[in-house]
Amino acid sequence: MFSKLKQFKDLRSQAKTMQNALSQETITEEKNGVKVVLNGNMEVTSLTLSESLSKSSQEETLKNCFNDAVKRAQRIMAKKLQDMGGIPGMN
Repeated sequence: MFSKLKQFKDLRSQAKTMQNALSQETITEEKNGVKVVLNGNMEVTSLTLSESLSKSSQEETLKNCFNDAVKRAQRIMAKKLQDMGGIPGMN
């Protein structure tokens, strides 16, 4: 039983280390003057709109920028997790 608790504690510690490493990442996506910046926790840290675009163009561009930034963030996080040895017990 104690070995299971130790494994859980070790796993929790590794997860915390991975989360801290990922939170330091910054992902920037820019299209047509619209810019979205995410951190590794998938939070928007900066958003810039383009006054030269119509409202509907800005909305579409913002949606595309955000979706592309999320996809890139997921790829970066997967690579970083893999480089850190993956998730224990999932290999």
